[in-house]
Amino acid sequence: MALNADNPTIPRRGRRADASRNAERLLAAARELVDRSGSEVALDEVARQAGVANATLYRHFPTRGDLLVAVYADEVAALCRQGADLLGDPSPVDALFTWLDAFVVHVATKRALALAATEGPGARRTRMFDQWHESMRSTATKLLRRARDAGAVRPELTVTDLLAIGSGAALTGTNVAHAQRLVGLLRRGVEVDNDGTIS
Repeated sequence: MALNADNPTIPRRGRRADASRNAERLLAAARELVDRSGSEVALDEVARQAGVANATLYRHFPTRGDLLVAVYADEVAALCRQGADLLGDPSPVDALFTWLDAFVVHVATKRALALAATEGPGARRTRMFDQWHESMRSTATKLLRRARDAGAVRPELTVTDLLAIGSGAALTGTNVAHAQRLVGLLRRGVEVDNDGTIS
């Protein structure tokens, strides 16, 4: 087994595992603190909550922007994992709207984080938003295709429609609960009953 050059008694593999655990602890702490206090949370507070030294935080995330990008990217990944899990739900339409509900909550509650994470040159923001949007669009496409193939939603409903309406609900609803209510109204407008009629 290869050894660490700085300390030959510590296997490199063990050091990599420690570094990975530290990164996970930092992300978990940052996510909790950002949810509680917003994106301006002090970085030394993140390190303290994660139980690591400030130097460890800066080794993983040299700037606040790097940390916020990692936190938001993790939120997107979690949303997409939820969608992948829902592909096994026996009801395609329940799966679709369970995920859309989570998407709406994500947009309503994480938009400020996404904007803070991508402060800087416009090209950088566009590139990162494109990557995140494509991940969510791919997830929504799979769920919608399954619901359409089952004849559970209007055949003319597209993923662009779905995400535009979901985003609109998230951004214009008076609060998260209102945005979720709007998604419920959308479902009643596009769901097809077992006999093939519109709900």
